Amino acid sequence: MRQGWRGNKRDFGCILHLEIKRGKIWIQHDGTEEGIANRLVEMGVPKQDIILAFHEPLVRSSTEFGT
Repeated sequence: MRQGWRGNKRDFGCILHLEIKRGKIWIQHDGTEEGIANRLVEMGVPKQDIILAFHEPLVRSSTEFGT
């Protein structure tokens, strides 16, 4: 989460949104610079167990990650 103030406006939002569904990690939103999928792979999570849910299903099938 990010929260605070930018000038006189409230700044609040989700930086990262992950879900675990049917034994897979679904990345719904990734606002990190590094990319959480890359970090998960570095930690030993197989690419086929990571779903880039922020892409539409047709695009997901053309990535190295799960569908």
